[in-house]
Amino acid sequence: MLWSLIALPGLVGVTLLVCGRRADHLAPALGVGVAGVSTVLAVLTAVDRPTGSAPLMAGIPFAIGVDGLSAVMVVTVAAVTTAVLVFAVGDLGRGQPQARFHGLMLVFAAAMLVTVVAQNVVTLLMAWEIMGAASYALIGFHWRDDSRVSSGLVAFLTTRTGDVGLYLAAGALLAAGGGALALDSAADLDGRWRDVVAAGVLLAALGKSAQLPFSFWLSRAMSGPSPVSALLHSATMVAAGAYLLLRMHPLLAATSWAGPATAWIGVATAIALGAVAVCQADLKQLLAASTCAQVGFIVLAAGVGGIAAGTGQLVAHAVTKSLLFLGAGAWLAALGTKHLTGLRGAARAYPVVGVTFTIGALSLAGVPPFALWPSKDAVLAVARADSIALYLAGLVAAVLSAVYAGRALVLVWSRPDGGTQRYWDTEEHGTRRVKVAERVSLAVLAVATVAGSAAALAPVREEFTALVEGAAAVEATWWELGLSGLLAVLTILVVGAVIHRRGDLPAPAPVADWLGLEKIFRSSVVVPTFALARWLASFDDRVLNRGVCATATATVTLAHRIDEHVEKSVDRGVYATATATVTLAHRVNEHVEKSVDSAVKDVSAAARVLGRWARHPETGQVHQYFAQAFVGLVLLAVIVLTLR
Repeated sequence: MLWSLIALPGLVGVTLLVCGRRADHLAPALGVGVAGVSTVLAVLTAVDRPTGSAPLMAGIPFAIGVDGLSAVMVVTVAAVTTAVLVFAVGDLGRGQPQARFHGLMLVFAAAMLVTVVAQNVVTLLMAWEIMGAASYALIGFHWRDDSRVSSGLVAFLTTRTGDVGLYLAAGALLAAGGGALALDSAADLDGRWRDVVAAGVLLAALGKSAQLPFSFWLSRAMSGPSPVSALLHSATMVAAGAYLLLRMHPLLAATSWAGPATAWIGVATAIALGAVAVCQADLKQLLAASTCAQVGFIVLAAGVGGIAAGTGQLVAHAVTKSLLFLGAGAWLAALGTKHLTGLRGAARAYPVVGVTFTIGALSLAGVPPFALWPSKDAVLAVARADSIALYLAGLVAAVLSAVYAGRALVLVWSRPDGGTQRYWDTEEHGTRRVKVAERVSLAVLAVATVAGSAAALAPVREEFTALVEGAAAVEATWWELGLSGLLAVLTILVVGAVIHRRGDLPAPAPVADWLGLEKIFRSSVVVPTFALARWLASFDDRVLNRGVCATATATVTLAHRIDEHVEKSVDRGVYATATATVTLAHRVNEHVEKSVDSAVKDVSAAARVLGRWARHPETGQVHQYFAQAFVGLVLLAVIVLTLR
């Protein structure tokens, strides 16, 4: 089941991407169907809690497994993905590349599922990278719009900056002899390497979860379609960093600095980005800033060891924020605007969206009886047990949550004013209606948001804590729950009164501009990086390139000289050899000539001697001739007889 849970959305998503526009008519039904089956598999996997591994590298397998924490997360990821894709069926208009959208969403969800169940750093890195690449493609989904592509690039490069930390952690884990690079082994490393791994994990998690100083990329992520914003901001990418910190809490606790640093960065983000959310004029930007703030509570819980509290906040935030983003997307499709002034009266005009959005906004504010009310108080209770200063800072962030949630809620229920319709159709052509699929998805998420309030009941809290943390944890008391709920309600009433009297809350420009974080990041990271790159390029041209050219020139010159020397030496050798050969030939010729002449002379002298001897028998006397003939015949007869 675990392999199927991962492979099914991944393979179907890749298939849809490969098929392209040819599969557009099948993509919506296929996407929703696969997500639904994945949800069923996620529930079965959470019950069974299987593990698995496959060979990957020598001594390092592709290892996955489900425990209490990941069991909660796989169900959350799969269920929210299903709800978002159901909404997308109604949200994406005709002519849109459905196969590309649903394919990317399924691949994105599959990567998040692998991130949740990864048991070692290599498996985590593979899923982490795929998730980042898919998020870039989804944010820049409308790729013909340069501004959207630029936003996707900013988001991708910002998170990539943080991702360097995960590679640093993997390298340190390997250098320290981490064996199969198991995540659970990091807390047992030597102190020096343990600190490096903790720093790398913290950097990567802060980047992925848009915590300070990386928060601004989440503003850019709003350029994607509304379903993308809902999934990315609720249960997947933004949640991945916070989930990693919850998973790696033993490592944070094993160091002297990582836990407190994590907690204070989380609460600082909750306050700073809460203030940013209060000042936004765009509803999706308000929700984006609130995502940073709400995830800050999860990071705070990870820093102080509240694993169950942080996980509860993560699940409640996933349901609540997906509901709110989809509500904002429904109004964007209907009215063609996200501007809060243009959305005045939208809740009255579209009551299903208005009621469900109200449930989400009240949950975001921490009003009972909705999901984020008990989960946020659980985080504050853990913070109180660790540090009163952290608790007070978290309480400030909780009040800010009620301010920005209450502001959005009051404005969408307010009566339209003279400038409301001026904003309609400014971002896209509004359809003036909300489709059935959108309403169904919103209703399901609203019911889940209300059901999340069950976490306030002691039996539910105890079961959840035992499932996730395996031991008793600090719990919020009833007086804390009551006080926080009352404080949230009073804050919303005050915000409503101020807006009714003054029109809207003031919005200081620096705060509304996300504290200038993108400009700071550009000046402190991007500009120095480009300056360093230019210096390195200049160094390469002036030093390295010239050095290479000089070496090449010297090598060629030396080669020419060697060639000339060799050529001269060879020529001399050949000439000397030829001269010696000719001299030897002459000498041999002379010797042969003398030998032949001597032989000719000897033969001639012998011939002359024989000639002289041959003249002796010529006496002119007949009887001597007969005697000579007789002697010759006798010799001939003897020879014949001998040879026979």
